[in-house]
Amino acid sequence: MADNYNKKEEEAQTANVPVIDMNGMHDPAIRHRIVNDISKACLSYGIFQVVNHGISESVMDEALSVGFRFFELPTMEKVKLISNDVYKPVRYGSSIKDGEDKVQFWRVFLKHYANPLEEWINLWPDTPQDYREKMGKYSNEAQKLATKIMGLITEGLGLGPKYLTNKMEKGMQVIFANCYPPCPQPELTLGLAPHSDYSCLTILHQSSPGLQILDSNDKKWKGIPSIEGALMVNVGDHLEVLSNGRYTSVKHRVMVNSESTRISIASLHSMGMDEKMETAKELIDQKHPKAYKESSFGDFLNFLAHNDFVKKNFIDTLRLDDA
Repeated sequence: MADNYNKKEEEAQTANVPVIDMNGMHDPAIRHRIVNDISKACLSYGIFQVVNHGISESVMDEALSVGFRFFELPTMEKVKLISNDVYKPVRYGSSIKDGEDKVQFWRVFLKHYANPLEEWINLWPDTPQDYREKMGKYSNEAQKLATKIMGLITEGLGLGPKYLTNKMEKGMQVIFANCYPPCPQPELTLGLAPHSDYSCLTILHQSSPGLQILDSNDKKWKGIPSIEGALMVNVGDHLEVLSNGRYTSVKHRVMVNSESTRISIASLHSMGMDEKMETAKELIDQKHPKAYKESSFGDFLNFLAHNDFVKKNFIDTLRLDDA
């Protein structure tokens, strides 16, 4: 896989991803600045980091801690949840491949639905004993934050801050707790293949750096620096559809190392399972004809069930040929 060539050279490069301070977002003057900063970040990179986002350090730390402890459980405990069925609301799985490609993948994960929390939490693992409590608190806070950020994004698109509020509040939230163990040959390995997220947006919390994005300007892979207390936010496929391509979903991948385990918690946010995301009519005109088909989270699951995630991208199936 060509995406892994010149890996050492690429690891040395860092993406100049914007860091946005959300403090004071309810003050009209400050909010205007935040909206503009997020709009610029979405246009230039498709990803940004947020600080003063309202999620306490203790809630963030406890979510990572309970994530570490889940993956440290005996295999017999974790495999109770193992499944390759992409439609399952809770499943444990592995992206580790052997012998199929030049580049191997080195990740295990726990995926579960999280919104509304009371509907799904009883299906989550009951060990460690505090998993549901600690991960539940973080998931709930991430859902609130995603709704706020989506309001800032739609405001920046000229659609108003409430354009998707109700649909996001009632929409799907999927938590991916990812574990990337130390790898003996990291130069031959990716933690996760290059991809974009199907969601409107993704909020990422991580124990250590490892994420790289494909810089749209020079087409080089660049690492995202780690900032204490910050959360990463990236544009997903459905936001690209909504914006008619003004904002593009960022292509990213995960690197591994030979020294330490990396844990990340990716919170993916979209509208309801069967709610179709379509391009905002306000963003379609003669110069900018409609460029995407409508689709739902359910459509993405159908795509995932019948396609190789590594070789085919969901967003490519949504683009209209004549746009």
